[in-house]
Amino acid sequence: MNFPILSSLIILPTIGALFLMFSKENNTTTVKYVALFTSFVNFLISIYLWVLFDPSISIFQFVEDREWLKGFINYKIGIDGISILFIILTTFITPICIISVNNSIKKRLRDFLISILIMESLMIGVFCSLDLVIFYLFFEAGLIPMFLIIGIWGGERRVYSAFKFFLYTLLGSVLMLVAIISIYWISGTTDIVKLYELGIDGKYQNLLWLAFFSSFAVKTPMWPVHTWLPDAHVEAPTAGSVLLAAILLKMAGYGFIRFSLGLFPLASEVFTPLVYILSLIAIIYTSLVALMQEDMKKLIAYSSVAHMGFVTLGIFTITQQGIEGSIIQMISHGLVSAALFLCVGVVYDRMHSRLINTYGGLVSVIPKYSVLFMLFTLAALGLPGTSGFIGEFLILMGAFKDNFLVAVIASLGVIFGAAYMLWLYRRVVFGDLNNKDLLKIPDLNNSEKFILWLLAIPVLFFGFYPEPLINTIEVSIKDLIEMYNFNINKYTQEVSINE
Repeated sequence: MNFPILSSLIILPTIGALFLMFSKENNTTTVKYVALFTSFVNFLISIYLWVLFDPSISIFQFVEDREWLKGFINYKIGIDGISILFIILTTFITPICIISVNNSIKKRLRDFLISILIMESLMIGVFCSLDLVIFYLFFEAGLIPMFLIIGIWGGERRVYSAFKFFLYTLLGSVLMLVAIISIYWISGTTDIVKLYELGIDGKYQNLLWLAFFSSFAVKTPMWPVHTWLPDAHVEAPTAGSVLLAAILLKMAGYGFIRFSLGLFPLASEVFTPLVYILSLIAIIYTSLVALMQEDMKKLIAYSSVAHMGFVTLGIFTITQQGIEGSIIQMISHGLVSAALFLCVGVVYDRMHSRLINTYGGLVSVIPKYSVLFMLFTLAALGLPGTSGFIGEFLILMGAFKDNFLVAVIASLGVIFGAAYMLWLYRRVVFGDLNNKDLLKIPDLNNSEKFILWLLAIPVLFFGFYPEPLINTIEVSIKDLIEMYNFNINKYTQEVSINE
């Protein structure tokens, strides 16, 4: 099709943000409806894109290629089965974030919504990019609105947390920029499709892989560079935590698949044991740390590190099941973590406390909230029948095929996950109602029920019927693995001939 549908997806939220920026309308209801309308239209366009997408072919579709900096960079975007799911996740979560600001954002609402919309444009740009420089620009520009969201609308330690988030992720990406420049010097192009076809000289791959890894490891976040995440989550407003957990962490997982495996297969083969070790530490260590938390947001933040440990583990099994499981796990985690942070936001707006010992006995006061909170708690620990189970099951299948010991150790993370999530739910929802102030809090209002059910439906649907997700990504992953194995065999043959 000739219509630039991907550019429309990227530009539309920015147009909405510019309209809010230059509008003289200060009515909070009007401002919110404009932002909501913009994000909802973008979601409809992304669904239409999914309908048009042909999952049976492995080539990039809806490609737009325009000259930008003559002789150096092209504005090139396109999607395959892997990227389209992340685009839909982004366009689905954004309107939910906008609806959720009802009670949590009391000041400068218009500026907050502008930041959310610009963030949406940049995140979609990351998943569409088919040029390394374009990818880097979108990837790094996303730091700015999130820095503002945490630094302006966050909690008491918002400035510290915002700068910690910004510096960790920025410093991690400096080496990636150097690597991109090096790739252009080595190959004469930053076009991702051309680089897939040409391949990158094996003698450079290890250093280039490590440079990209430095950025993706921080953004995932992998142990030991994960410490910015709990601080950022605790201080961010609810909508900021939702965006951070649901989308921003997935940009790094997507980067591992698209670049670490796609561009540097030889180095990925070398460094897979390193990724396994760091992933297992993340799964076990952060699960134990989560068990010790007294702040609900911090507990969920540490659980995100553990879940993303499963994701990186699955990606580097280089198996169909492992990579499929990692992508489904990222989609599921995007839905479930968003819902859990919204659940924390519901009680925080009423009691202004995130501490677990503030609560107890909520089931007798706000039963509708308790039921939905239970659903997302069970999804987070990977209960069969929820989307969380599908991802973890496929990842562990891939891990058992590749390395039995790694899979056994990773399986302990499932047990620990059940321990800290059930322990959280038990202390908050059951037990004695010792805090008499809890008797005064109302149950879910209409907007809260609406957004939590919006998240609950796909969590249950994909838990019982993951076929739409698997069908979308299957051919793209198969092609990626074939290309990976072809490059490994090609290099092995070249080494044998030279010897």
